[in-house]
Amino acid sequence: MSSALAERGGAIDARTGYRATTRSFVSLRPPLPLPPADAPLTFPAFALSLLPSPLPAHPALLDAATGEAVSYPAFLSQVRALVGALRSRAIPLGRGDVAFVLAPARLDVPVLYFALLAVGVVVSPANPALTAGEVARLVALSGASVAFAVTSTAAKLPAGLPVVLLDSTHFRSLMHDDQGENDSAPLDAGAVCQSATATIQYSSGTTGRVKAAALPHRSFIAQAAGFHARHVRSRKVNERTLMGAPMFHSMGFFFALNGLAQGLTTVVMTDAATRAGLRGMLEAAQRWEVTEMTAAPPVVLGITKDRCRLTSLARVICGGAPLPTSVAEQFRRRFPHVDLCMGYGSTEAGGISLMIDRDECSRVGSAGRISHNVEAKIVDIVTGEPLPVGRKGELCVRGPSIMTGYVGDDEANAAAFDSEGWLKTGDLCYIDQDGFLFVVDRLKELIKYKAYQVAPAELELVLQSLPEIVDAAVMPYPHEEAGEIPMALVVRQPGSKVTEAQVMEHVARQVAPYKKVRKVVFVDSIPKSPAGKILRRQLSDHMQPCHVSRL
Repeated sequence: MSSALAERGGAIDARTGYRATTRSFVSLRPPLPLPPADAPLTFPAFALSLLPSPLPAHPALLDAATGEAVSYPAFLSQVRALVGALRSRAIPLGRGDVAFVLAPARLDVPVLYFALLAVGVVVSPANPALTAGEVARLVALSGASVAFAVTSTAAKLPAGLPVVLLDSTHFRSLMHDDQGENDSAPLDAGAVCQSATATIQYSSGTTGRVKAAALPHRSFIAQAAGFHARHVRSRKVNERTLMGAPMFHSMGFFFALNGLAQGLTTVVMTDAATRAGLRGMLEAAQRWEVTEMTAAPPVVLGITKDRCRLTSLARVICGGAPLPTSVAEQFRRRFPHVDLCMGYGSTEAGGISLMIDRDECSRVGSAGRISHNVEAKIVDIVTGEPLPVGRKGELCVRGPSIMTGYVGDDEANAAAFDSEGWLKTGDLCYIDQDGFLFVVDRLKELIKYKAYQVAPAELELVLQSLPEIVDAAVMPYPHEEAGEIPMALVVRQPGSKVTEAQVMEHVARQVAPYKKVRKVVFVDSIPKSPAGKILRRQLSDHMQPCHVSRL
């Protein structure tokens, strides 16, 4: 039913969340009160307030490869010991300083994150696979004064930057206070505002230069509060979450913090487990009887194709990149007892939408409904005017989980926010008659064919529906008459003889004439990030001159 609810600021449609007076969308989730915004509060202090008393008896952290476990009392003891070391200046960091973290997933990384955040240090994690040149740029962007690394990554750090090695006896000694004098030390730093920067994270840089996004403590408080409201209603004994996303990634960083705030067991894909690839992840899910997994689209595809038996699994949270509809449908047929919860968010905005129950998970193709405390607006990409239900435009969002801005980049901030504080996501989206968000494509990636705009992601889904195609990417190819034409890079199934003409005909049958793929190049693989996003900058390697089909 689409009856309207009277609410301050204007009537809200109960089915879509659309408020006509402001021409924006609000969350359909129940109202979620947050701590007063002006109250000093760090994320670790808020997380501790959510934990039950007595503390959970099951582990807080579990190494997927070795089975090593850290109990909740031990985790908090290690955090407090590190907090004590920071306050005594045994580690030269104080409130407002930036700590650069360059390490693979380890059981002590969440301990480090909590301790640094608890005393008001800004955490800036980065991909340990980056080159020394890339690391130097991120260190300069963040303004880090100390780095935490492991022996294998320390050499990539700039000379002169103080380094603490997580795999050293010195660091391990700092985490273990034999005297027990820090066991009751408070985790709250006292005067750290929720608006203070908690972390500096790096945008993916798949289409442009990397930028450093500053996210406040309140961003993580708001997101964790939303998960807590849902877990309270559906909590089961000894829930175990397998964290597939890397801890340096915005999704992995949040879930590393959030699992501990919710009192769950987080099964960590440590470096040894990660080296085993998808098979190692599935074996860990079976061995530790996980009830939930976070997974990028390539992992969901791998799970679908594997013959694993995940009898304990109840939920997969998928995000980071679009999941082909065909893969989602295959997964649901293969695992009818598992909720495939699609989510959508970004480094800059945190979690924007998510599916939270079996009914919502049946909406194949959508990214779920707008999350707690998130307000959304769809604007016309030409006029900037807000659009109603069902109309495609750029998604803009506001709310407590939004970044405060890009560090040291006034030009990027001016482009990212409008005059009313709305963050422009750069994504072409629409919200349907039931309040579900659909992400069509990145605006920067739209192909300008004559007077039309063509979304690569839409064509990629069509291409992937052809059984003889393993993977595909669509990119613009310059054309004198049309400006740009859609070109498909296609990975064929082993042994397939499908031709360029057959591929183009398959697409032409399913799309409007202006959207047709007019050039096909067969490739061995599509370059992607760890989260499954197509690295479109690398697609230009295939821009050699060649024949184009008739316009």
